[in-house]
Amino acid sequence: MTDNNPYNFLPLQPTGRNETNTANTYHPEDMIKIYEQQFLIQVPEEKLTEFLPALKAFYDIDNNTLDVSAIIFDAIADAAIIYNHKVKVGGYQLLGRLVEESIEYDEDNNSEEGVEDKDIKAYTLECQRTFFINDVEIPYHFNLFIYGDGYSTLTKKDTVLEKMYWFVRGRFEEDLLDDSEDNDTLESINERLASLDIRTMDLTTTDEIISYVEDSIIDDAMIDELNKLLDAK
Repeated sequence: MTDNNPYNFLPLQPTGRNETNTANTYHPEDMIKIYEQQFLIQVPEEKLTEFLPALKAFYDIDNNTLDVSAIIFDAIADAAIIYNHKVKVGGYQLLGRLVEESIEYDEDNNSEEGVEDKDIKAYTLECQRTFFINDVEIPYHFNLFIYGDGYSTLTKKDTVLEKMYWFVRGRFEEDLLDDSEDNDTLESINERLASLDIRTMDLTTTDEIISYVEDSIIDDAMIDELNKLLDAK
């Protein structure tokens, strides 16, 4: 940290000036780095008003360049920035084998849509998806329940990301099947995050990250592999 670079910005080499000669241009990957720094660098509250002007001055860029970098990030980056945390989806593993489950039908409701076809089979499968928070790899284990064209997941409670899931779910669902009193607190979760050198999170951040995880837990490649397993049954 120096007086010329008080926020430890990453030095990057610009490629020149843009067509209006108002700001340096950068390679797309460098613009992404600048955009990430804008949201990932920890800045003391009393320095917030000075931070953005310092970033623009260090790279000799204008607001339009920052806007463009945001568009590039959204278009090609494989990560999302959620309240000062970069979250990235990693690979997946299908653990074990498909286990066929027996389904009990309510004879009084046979006429309802979705239950008249008793030939539909149900399966469970142990799975794992890897996520990265600020480049720290965190596994996310879950049991996948497949019924017809639908599915649901039940997450374990071992890794910090799994504990975050149950903490968020426990805050919004009063009738949990498991005892929500056994869930970790935000303080204990942040202690686990700190041990991984991941900065603390507030309630909004945990909610948004878990929403991102749930939206990303199943992808097209995983669905293709699951369909191959189901077709082989």
